[in-house]
Amino acid sequence: MADGLGLGDAYGATLGRIKGQGGERARLGMAALMWISHSERPLSADELCHALAVELGSPSLNTDNVPSIGTLLACCQGLVMVEKEASTVRLTHFTLQEYLRAQPDLFGAAHSAMAEICLSYLNSQQVKAFSTSPPSGLQDTPFLEYSSLYWGVHARRDLSDCAKLLALKLFDDYNSHASTKILLEAQEIWGVDADKFSGFGGLHCASFFGIIEIVTSLVEMESCDINQMDFTGSAPLHWGAQNGHEEVVKILLGRDGSGSDKPDNDGQTPLWRAAHHGHEGVVKILLGRDDINPDKPDNDGRTPLSWAAYSGHEGVVEILLGRDDVNPNKLDNGGQTPLSWAACNGHEGVVKILLGRDDVNPDKSDNDGQTPLWRAAYCGHEGVVKILLGRGDVNPDKPDNDGQTPLWRAAYYGHEGVVRILLGRDDVNPNKLDNGGQTPLSWAACNGTEGVVKILLGRDDINPDKPDNDGRTPLSWAAYSGHEGVVEILLGRDDVNPNKLDNSAQTPLSWAACNGHEGVVKILLGRDDVNPDKPDNDGRTPLWRAAYYGHEGVVKILLGRDDANPDKPDNDGQTPLWWAAYYGRERVVKILLGRDDVNPDKPDNDGRTPVWSAAYCGHEGVVKILLGQDGINPDKPDKVGRTPLFMAACRGREGVVKMLLAQGVNPDKPNINGRTPLHLAAWNGYKEVVKILLRQDNVNPNKLDKDGKTPLNRATENGHQEVIALLQPPEHAAPSPS
Repeated sequence: MADGLGLGDAYGATLGRIKGQGGERARLGMAALMWISHSERPLSADELCHALAVELGSPSLNTDNVPSIGTLLACCQGLVMVEKEASTVRLTHFTLQEYLRAQPDLFGAAHSAMAEICLSYLNSQQVKAFSTSPPSGLQDTPFLEYSSLYWGVHARRDLSDCAKLLALKLFDDYNSHASTKILLEAQEIWGVDADKFSGFGGLHCASFFGIIEIVTSLVEMESCDINQMDFTGSAPLHWGAQNGHEEVVKILLGRDGSGSDKPDNDGQTPLWRAAHHGHEGVVKILLGRDDINPDKPDNDGRTPLSWAAYSGHEGVVEILLGRDDVNPNKLDNGGQTPLSWAACNGHEGVVKILLGRDDVNPDKSDNDGQTPLWRAAYCGHEGVVKILLGRGDVNPDKPDNDGQTPLWRAAYYGHEGVVRILLGRDDVNPNKLDNGGQTPLSWAACNGTEGVVKILLGRDDINPDKPDNDGRTPLSWAAYSGHEGVVEILLGRDDVNPNKLDNSAQTPLSWAACNGHEGVVKILLGRDDVNPDKPDNDGRTPLWRAAYYGHEGVVKILLGRDDANPDKPDNDGQTPLWWAAYYGRERVVKILLGRDDVNPDKPDNDGRTPVWSAAYCGHEGVVKILLGQDGINPDKPDKVGRTPLFMAACRGREGVVKMLLAQGVNPDKPNINGRTPLHLAAWNGYKEVVKILLRQDNVNPNKLDKDGKTPLNRATENGHQEVIALLQPPEHAAPSPS
């Protein structure tokens, strides 16, 4: 393509200029182009600069050799640039990559040279000093990650004698090398502590990368144990099979005593690994042996066929099904068949292969009652749904253990195509209830899938206002979740009641207010037939709920109505203001107090006022706001004689205690048990509150409660030594050290 655009000559001329610089500049320019055009992933500027500073075979890294990125760019004569956002280096045009790759002699044996550089880096004293704990961020060794992950890839492509020797040197203590941890962490092995990567030796690594010459050398050593297990219970054969290295697999299987069918800690055999990753060649090699069980399940009951089906590897599936000793219907621990997994992941080709057999059950339910069709519908795989529905032995309306049908699940997740396919069947009930009494429409509304809602409402046999077991209608659920579009669609129907009460007597408006969905609240209040002040079974109105949860916007909207009582108490006598004060919702408190028809000192059924609740919870801001209101009694006791000060002292609310004392409240007022604020502060060990109260002239520190106990007695009961020291009479105080 470069030549087609007339760029070949231009690139050739520029390369000539780079080489013509001579010396170190020419070396840097050509080496940079080699790395950028042959690396396994884009390199950062730091990675490239450090790679170019490596001296082949040197025992130490010399940071003085690291060129600046500016120098490097200059040496490349405009053929290289730095991506600002990613800080990666790249060629200036994709055609340059094609041009460089088309010149095999330009860089010589590029991959072997790159492997040698990576291995020299890993064998350096600085890297070896890290042991298995490389520094976080790798700021001082930016090339460590790349060299750890990709040296073997380059070596597999082209292995020089030098690279082989360097690799064997690395393997002298590979189990404790920092690069081992980096390589294994990149595999995202679940359930294994990164600090416990042990037993992964040189043969494991060479098998992982598929470096045939090194594997051959290692297995010929007398000390080599080809069945050595690493931290996952994997032998070198497991890693070779997993990554599809056929020649490595053959070499390992050719050794006497190779554990060809030995499972790892998770029950995964080499065949299992090869099947899971779709390596047909390795699968055939392993199945050619008599000591291989082709249907051996792992610890989860998943066979090689199950995983091949799950991953959509059609070739492997066909190979395994060609065996008489492979059960195509074998259930895993969750009761799922290979067909179920293929359907779940939308692998149409595998589904067809499996259904082409007479011994595959297309409608088998798993332990949760979920069939292959259920799973395909759940995941929105229209093609698989059509294939399964083309069978006469598949029930399209079969519910799972929760009563949820394929239609129910497709509706919930908004898979419109699947919903249409299923509704095109006469044997699918669009109103079928799950165990909670919820219809497909109910959950489509709850999840806000407008397209599905419209499809379902387009049918004459759909009940748009059907309540579930809790009395919740589709509108109630849509309002609860804040789906304005669905709410508007449902309210456009004459057969939907916007005021319908659920079992707790909550309306759709109540649920919308509860969750702060202002848009839905406005839509509902835009109707004349919606009651904005309807209390539920606990006497809680939409405004009560909005105030309780601190939804300022909804509070303002509701207060804009003349027919919403801003001071309406619930069954416990607690008003919207009371609960806003209790939870410290300062802005809501201010909004409510801006109304003339809100009583700032209204007690609940137990005599507890808003300032009492705010003091109890220590909300200084709310207490300050309330104390600034006319008509507030800051010393008002509840029905058992507990004042706001009493509750603040009881809970150690120092700031609130100071505010209330500044209002001139009685600091020594007892409750019905004769206990004063000082009693409670001492009893609970609140030293600072005790100090504040003792500074009051009218506080009696020796006052007895109805049990005959003083504040000192109460502090002593609970062992609060600092409070005891404050309350103890001077003559009993411990002497000061001389």
